[in-house]
Amino acid sequence: MTLSPMTPIIVGVGQYTELLGASDFEGLAAYDIAVRAARSAMDDALSLDRLRTVVDAIATTRTFEDSTPRRAQPFGKSNNFPHSIASRLGVEPRTAVWEMAGGNTPQHLVNEFSARLAGGEFRMVLIAGAENISTARWLQSQGRRADWSETVDGPVENRGMGLQGLALRYNIRHGLIGTPPYYGLCENARRGRTGQTQQQYLQAMGDLFAPFTKVAAANPYSSSHVKPSTPEDLITVGERNRMIADPYPQRLIARDQVNQGAALVLTTVGVARELGIAEDRWVYLHGHADVAERELMQRQDLGRFPAAVMACKSALDQAGVTVDDIAFFDFYSCYPIAVSSVAVDGLGIPENDPRGFTVTGGLPYFGGPGNNYSMHAIASMVERLRSKPGTYGLVGANGGYLSKYSAGIYSTRPVAFIPYNSKALQDEIDGWSAPIISEKPDGWATIETYTVVYTKGAPDYAVVVGRTANGERFLANTEAEDSQTVEDIHEGDPLGRRIFVRSTNRGNRFAFTEERMDGLLPLRRPTFRDSYEYALVERRGHLLQITINRPEVRNSLHPMANEELEGIWDAYEADPDLWVAIITGAGSGAFSAGNDLKYTASGKPMWMPRSGFGGLTSRTRVKPVIAAVNGFAMGGGTEMALASDIVVADERASFALSEVRVGLIAAAGGLVRLPRQIPKKIAVEHILTGRPILAEQALRLGLVNRIMPPGQALNGALEIAEQILAVSPTSVRVSMKVMNEAEEEASAASTPSEFLDELFTSEDYLEGPKAFAEKRKPIWRNR
Repeated sequence: MTLSPMTPIIVGVGQYTELLGASDFEGLAAYDIAVRAARSAMDDALSLDRLRTVVDAIATTRTFEDSTPRRAQPFGKSNNFPHSIASRLGVEPRTAVWEMAGGNTPQHLVNEFSARLAGGEFRMVLIAGAENISTARWLQSQGRRADWSETVDGPVENRGMGLQGLALRYNIRHGLIGTPPYYGLCENARRGRTGQTQQQYLQAMGDLFAPFTKVAAANPYSSSHVKPSTPEDLITVGERNRMIADPYPQRLIARDQVNQGAALVLTTVGVARELGIAEDRWVYLHGHADVAERELMQRQDLGRFPAAVMACKSALDQAGVTVDDIAFFDFYSCYPIAVSSVAVDGLGIPENDPRGFTVTGGLPYFGGPGNNYSMHAIASMVERLRSKPGTYGLVGANGGYLSKYSAGIYSTRPVAFIPYNSKALQDEIDGWSAPIISEKPDGWATIETYTVVYTKGAPDYAVVVGRTANGERFLANTEAEDSQTVEDIHEGDPLGRRIFVRSTNRGNRFAFTEERMDGLLPLRRPTFRDSYEYALVERRGHLLQITINRPEVRNSLHPMANEELEGIWDAYEADPDLWVAIITGAGSGAFSAGNDLKYTASGKPMWMPRSGFGGLTSRTRVKPVIAAVNGFAMGGGTEMALASDIVVADERASFALSEVRVGLIAAAGGLVRLPRQIPKKIAVEHILTGRPILAEQALRLGLVNRIMPPGQALNGALEIAEQILAVSPTSVRVSMKVMNEAEEEASAASTPSEFLDELFTSEDYLEGPKAFAEKRKPIWRNR
């Protein structure tokens, strides 16, 4: 057939694996492994020497250490991964792309750059990626060092970590950290739908993956010396096959300790002919699609992956073929459900289909080099198709937690390239209905699906997706050290079992009886303690004086201090003999510096009381609170002042919603309350710059009630408190209720969770507290 010279084709593929203990082991950096694979790919097409001046674009997948916020590379890394590879190859690309994280990205990059080649934007594109996690961990275990740090100049389109929609505070708070618990929830949901017992389903997973081991054993690029395994080898739990997360023993999940790299060379028919690249090297993209699935809790059926099925079917339709016409498959196989939900449930391919589901051997056996696995799948697919000209192959690449999917249909059979926009597919997916989420359930419910997370082979905690009596969905996990409930979860089949759930500041917790829950998390009557660790509490008749007592950190608050203050405010509201409260800070320098950024930067667990920052900012109150601002109030300190009913400040006081300066936002009510309490445009200026409002200006704007001489803010607050105490406490209480209802103060204290998730998955959110703790200027990246 007559083809446009702009038709995109794959002309070169290369793979490289460095085995620990091999005679030629060098301990290569990830970019050096990618270079080895790229050299092979260019030599596969023609030669590196002939092609290095033709390549005008390079795109790379993201290594693990650049994919997750707190996964530091112990031996350093490149600041510019694409150019580290290009410089070693002698390539000078006009365009360099550093793709976001996701196992779908190799296929996505092929889809994207095929269209860009067809549009005449480039002549030749190199796509590459690699991991060297195995070497890094081995060096650490041996107490040895390496230096893989590198600073390389060159413009690069850094697309960021791509965590938005994947790392959600609600999910993390309930133990969904890393991939095993997410996939465990989905796998057990699928088991419930199929009606299999736990043992039957375990056997089915072993049966599905055992053929993968045979393919991996024959693959020279496998990450280790693989031997074919029986299903029983894969599912029998033992010292070398410990449980990771129910229902997965270790040998059923992706193996990320690898040193592997792969690369592809893409060009057009016209350029290939110009260069003399043999036509038996050419492989065409016949169909493709890219989609994103709904977030885990927004899916109707946690055991299905309908978005991925849609992507595969769309790619098949574009190619004009059916599943029966495909000779080779490679379905992303990080966990069994990534294969079964797409290939078996979605496309109707029998589990024992003789064509098999992989051309590499799969992530658990061939190796799972992070975001780059499907680059190996495409490279191996190209080799298979070249060996059987005219046949078709399907590559399905999964990212996240069954979250993203890219599909491609390949063949050596010539075909005109038709760019495909997956927007219609995505619009349909985005329009699907979703269950109602109960973020704070309390009472009896049932288990929709579950998993148990193991640590070093021992059960650690359980996570459930539950349904309340009215059908709302929620997440809950076991309370720390509640080994009894973890053990009880396997007494019979947990699916559909009745549980008792209780919401707490740290998240929702469940047990199988209300008595057990009461023993773990007893409901306590609000009352004052004899002493507090982070505050001083003093009663003066009907007046309560609360002093934040962390002067060593300028009275900033961490989760424990917030929770302690919440208990104090609860007791204040519940005590009929207390009518007015004053809050101030210890010392003379600061009322409160807000969030304890050093604690935040430490990576320790973070949570916020349901009543907000300082236990105050999200609380609907019926008793007045006076803030005595002695010194500066920053971030959450200003938000506590804004949430108070009356503010008295000394002459040295200043107020600032300074969160933007450290990569945060004033999410504890400041973004809503400040524009309500002072002119909006002035409020916006201070919110977006973090610039402080000094005491005199605060008085003019109506942000404070009065100013006192230095060190006298508390005395001024006491004067006002005495005046309030002299009038009817009932009238005060009722007046508070009416004002709160009229002003809808409760809504001012909350920020939509999707905006906070967008912030908390950004690189700037991590950089701000880290720079503060390290006493340096932040390096903002706007992603």
